[in-house]
Amino acid sequence: MRAVTTTTPDPEGHTPDVAATAPVRWERYIAMGDSFTEGLWDPYPDAPDVQRGWADNLAAVLSARRIAAGETPLEYANLAIRGRKLRPVIAEQLDVTIDARPDLVSLVAGGNDILRASADVEAISAALEDAVVVLRASGADVLLGTGFKAGAALSWTNGRTAIFNANLWSIARRTGAHVLDLWGMRSLGDLRLWSDDRIHLTPEGHQRVANAALVALGLEPDDDAYDNPLDAAPPAAFRDAARANAVWMRQHVGPWVKRRLTGTSSGDGRSAKWPTPQTWPRA
Repeated sequence: MRAVTTTTPDPEGHTPDVAATAPVRWERYIAMGDSFTEGLWDPYPDAPDVQRGWADNLAAVLSARRIAAGETPLEYANLAIRGRKLRPVIAEQLDVTIDARPDLVSLVAGGNDILRASADVEAISAALEDAVVVLRASGADVLLGTGFKAGAALSWTNGRTAIFNANLWSIARRTGAHVLDLWGMRSLGDLRLWSDDRIHLTPEGHQRVANAALVALGLEPDDDAYDNPLDAAPPAAFRDAARANAVWMRQHVGPWVKRRLTGTSSGDGRSAKWPTPQTWPRA
């Protein structure tokens, strides 16, 4: 990824790097959502018990660009909690977000709903639109995120995800929200950008999504090649693939099914990692 640095015109008058010097107008960013925005499988190198993820990366870039342009650092909070469905995200996080008076909010959720057999896509789409209307009325810009295009064992979700995505684009048109097009990211079709549980991204995957979020906000990415496919991988032997699938079923699918049967969530008892706006990056 290209580092964000300050630049000045050289003696021949060449233009400075736009991504490094263009001012970022947002001063306070709040991230709402579930595990995708919490940032699982992406620990901070200096704090391995704390997850980073795309939203933290996005906040860091926005803050760096503000500082490079002579502005104050960005203030940032991340309210996302793993396991939350869309309506609990809204119920628990919307009022807190409004009270913080941000000028930029990301609201990316719905994936946990879509994984349930009883998912009502139209109902969660309506709930999402109601929340976006409230956020936009507060004066905040809003960044929404489509659902992913799933493969292999999760490909059965693609039909309902496509309906949700179509509704989301309509909501964005009606409200003036920005859209992070995760469905359209070609690189995310590569399993190497997904963690062992196959539903959360690796650190590189989170970096790529942060770049896609910059583009969705009308800004230059830090890396123009953020959505380029990875180099081709050698084909996996059938025995190795079967063994990996068995491990995935035992370590990740089994516990997920057990939580569904017992009515529990991976987020039970958890609180937001960055609950109040703070100067970013954190000290």
